[in-house]
Amino acid sequence: MSALRGSSAMVVVVLWILLGALMTAKAQTHTPPESSSCAQRSNTSCAECLQNVTCLWCEPSKLCADYPVGKIFPPNSLCPLNDARWGVCWVNFQILIITMGVLVGVILIALLVCCCCCCKCEKIGNKREDVRAERQDRARKTRQKERRTEMHMRHDEIRQKYGLAKNNPYARMDER
Repeated sequence: MSALRGSSAMVVVVLWILLGALMTAKAQTHTPPESSSCAQRSNTSCAECLQNVTCLWCEPSKLCADYPVGKIFPPNSLCPLNDARWGVCWVNFQILIITMGVLVGVILIALLVCCCCCCKCEKIGNKREDVRAERQDRARKTRQKERRTEMHMRHDEIRQKYGLAKNNPYARMDER
């Protein structure tokens, strides 16, 4: 169980490091060289347009436009998703959305599986502890019963030795 927790914690740490490295690299490579509007970069190249992080490149029309910040996805009237580029020229928005959706889904499923496995391992551990405790309790009761019978046998031997043996176990000691 601790190995599972350690490995899942290691995976989370590695993912955070990779995410930080990617964000740092993206921030370093996409710093705008000058503050010029995106519309001035239309009819140039995708790489030149996307030097500014706020720009969106539309491939067929060679349009460089400001990214519509108020919306998550650029509207289809501005540029279709499979033709829109943002951040890098080799990934269109449609593939980016599908890839991010799949990655988030895989991460959520992996977390869910890890949580279920941890809970199951704890339940199995508790069951094992319960079985062990029950076994110890049975052994303790067996030893106690053996000691009690030995004690009764010793008492009976002592009674016989001193002539106090009872023929009727329910009879009083002073009636013989």
